[in-house]
Amino acid sequence: MASPLKSLVIDDNRYQKSFQLFLERSSEHQCMQDFIHNTLPDILASIGDGKSHLNVIGVGSGAGEIDLEMLSQLRLKHPGVTVDNEVVEPSSTQLHQYKVMVSQKPNLDYIKCTWNKMTSSEFEEQWRVKKMTKKADFIHMIQMLYYVKDPGATIEFFQSLLDKKGKLLIILVSGESGWGKLWRTYRSQLCHTEISQCVTTGDMKSFLDSKGVSYQSYELPSQMEITECFTEGDEKGELLLDFLTEVLDFSNTASPELKAGVLELLQHPDCSKESNGKVIFNNNLGVIVIDPQT
Repeated sequence: MASPLKSLVIDDNRYQKSFQLFLERSSEHQCMQDFIHNTLPDILASIGDGKSHLNVIGVGSGAGEIDLEMLSQLRLKHPGVTVDNEVVEPSSTQLHQYKVMVSQKPNLDYIKCTWNKMTSSEFEEQWRVKKMTKKADFIHMIQMLYYVKDPGATIEFFQSLLDKKGKLLIILVSGESGWGKLWRTYRSQLCHTEISQCVTTGDMKSFLDSKGVSYQSYELPSQMEITECFTEGDEKGELLLDFLTEVLDFSNTASPELKAGVLELLQHPDCSKESNGKVIFNNNLGVIVIDPQT
């Protein structure tokens, strides 16, 4: 029987609200910042092959904070380069925030942004139709492979755009995270495969291994406080539950059995730990860095 549950992403307003709350409650951006400042520079040092102009593609760039952090690290490793920054983002709200930030931030003259208000599959289609031959030196896909129909095919397409010293950076939740446990248990009930996938770096590594693709991988420890999820009727708890399950209004539309099962699992030691009366969810991320096709 078709699930009556609706995907959270169809209501952009509620999605953005739950996403903002997630960012407030989690150490997600902090652990990404640590990676960008401590590990990414060495990865970026090897790209470009001495060129004075670099092509970057951001797929699912959101409001751009993380993009600009990475571009500043790129600039530090390759002083004097100019950057063509293709931004692919379907949310007009997020794209607008990105444009505003670029217009207000100083010292970005070296970056030329091209704004693509579209999904990654629309971008792929447009690229093929225009028979583009441009190659990219750095492509990043941060927390976006959940929203494509075929994550493996999407990786293969963007890998095919890499120049000979290019790098494709993917960040997703780790297979070892609470998300991994939640999705392995309830994938069939929660995942709308037309719109969003329950996909972790564990799944993607299995795919890449099966294709013989070489990659490097990193684990980023992260956590998120989800205590309010266990208070019936709590508005913030309901928003967090929507975000965790990717289901619109999960508390009021899921069957009592599914809701009870999800809440029980979220408190399970495989997903969370208790600390000072708070429930802390394992939000660990995984990073995969892929080289060009040989």
